[in-house]
Amino acid sequence: MLTLNKQPIARRSFLLGLTSTMVAGPAFALDKARATQLVDRLVAEINRTINFGGSEAKLLRAFENIFAQYADVNIIARSALGPAARSASSSELSAFILAFRGYIARKYGKRFQEFIGSEIVVKGTKNRGKFFEVDASVRLEGITPFEVSFRVSDRSGENLFFDIIIEGISLLSSERVEIGALLDARNGNIARLTRDLVNLG
Repeated sequence: MLTLNKQPIARRSFLLGLTSTMVAGPAFALDKARATQLVDRLVAEINRTINFGGSEAKLLRAFENIFAQYADVNIIARSALGPAARSASSSELSAFILAFRGYIARKYGKRFQEFIGSEIVVKGTKNRGKFFEVDASVRLEGITPFEVSFRVSDRSGENLFFDIIIEGISLLSSERVEIGALLDARNGNIARLTRDLVNLG
């Protein structure tokens, strides 16, 4: 009578299951629903922050935490730095990304501060192929509502937003131009730009 060795079979089943999981991709791959859910949470945080009150310093710290949690800061920072990101050392790039996170949070925190007393409402989501665009409307008393769109992708392995379009103006495109000009003014010195970003935004 033939006796089967259960251990190799169990091992083979485990490996087959692992392989099928790897082929299938991440368990929580980005889709329209998850992109919308991410922006729903993000908008709830922004609404809570801008309407909570408190000092400007406290508000900007809150925005830095929001950006750290929901924004693909690495992608945004690398894109803003442009070709110089490819020649930067890993330590230079890490320091720049950290400084850029504070700079971008201060800059857009001040912009969102203009929305105090408003409500940001998510309207719908479009599949743009490589990313999802989640449209929202800013409703402020006495002012015609205007549009804000959040572009969400999973390029870095997490579902995060990598661009904000406010009244047709892209955060990513604007920062690419601005950071490029700041870097040129410092003769391409990334370390100097990193130091100066601490006081900008």
